[in-house]
Amino acid sequence: MATNGKERKPKIGWIGAGRMGIPMAERLIKAGYDVTVWNRTRAKAEPLAKIGGKLVDHLSELKNVDVLFSIVATGKDVQNVLYGKNGVCSQGGKVPPTVVDCSTIAVEESAAIRDKLRQLGANFVAAPVSGNAKVIKAGKLSAVVSGPETACKAVMPLIEVFAPRGVSYVGDGELARVCKIAHNVMLGVIIENLIEMTLLTNKMGVPRHAWLAFLNNSAMGSMFTRYKSPALVNCDWTTTFTPELLRKDLDLGLELGREMDVPLPVTAAAREVLQGHFGAAILQKNPQEYLQKDFAALAETMALAAGMKLESENVNVPTGLET
Repeated sequence: MATNGKERKPKIGWIGAGRMGIPMAERLIKAGYDVTVWNRTRAKAEPLAKIGGKLVDHLSELKNVDVLFSIVATGKDVQNVLYGKNGVCSQGGKVPPTVVDCSTIAVEESAAIRDKLRQLGANFVAAPVSGNAKVIKAGKLSAVVSGPETACKAVMPLIEVFAPRGVSYVGDGELARVCKIAHNVMLGVIIENLIEMTLLTNKMGVPRHAWLAFLNNSAMGSMFTRYKSPALVNCDWTTTFTPELLRKDLDLGLELGREMDVPLPVTAAAREVLQGHFGAAILQKNPQEYLQKDFAALAETMALAAGMKLESENVNVPTGLET
């Protein structure tokens, strides 16, 4: 964008200051962008104000930005914040020219939002991301985008600020949603198999930290297995992603499989194992609080099925995210 022959940075609106939204928006602010933030609970967005972000109390105050980002929990939430009763365009119908949504939502929900925004004169870019808050802080977040190619290419430099590991354009429409659902389905299957093999080797006498060190140095190691290793070794269930969100994504994947006549038996089995975690939560003093812990706490449920009780090994394990 040029002003008097000089390029100016676009004004950015940001909706969502949760575990992912805070560090993503932080990177844009620290890169010198003018970022205006709304979050349902204002207090959670206060850390962004301390580094130069502008907080607003009403979504309608974001209608004049150049690019509007959102990262919320569900498709219904995306609809509500954009064009619901108290949404961005609730007063006067104006909406920013480009809306970029980084949430993980169903394909049909995304298509409906795209159609509505098209009617309102806005481009819609689907841009879900891969990683968690620790990955963002380490500068290793990646993203996948889809939508009108011109609009996607225009905002990709902004997305690369918080997803420097790579931004992949996969085509028009909702193809980015398909990729993200497939990604999270794999996440669910992999964490369960990782837990299975960790429990098997552990029950046979191998310390969990030793098994995971070997795995992470092998051809089977990955960024995911490395940054989940400290949790499995030390029973640290600090939340990065909840079991409920993982269950939602497995259901989205299974739904796509049914629609496309693609059998997903491994995914179906993983979904049933995860459901057992919700049942096992009733054994906890506070089941709802327990289910807000990280999805890797599934290891405790799977350990019970193996006749084991996990305890921390109190070993300092690298995450693979260290700089």
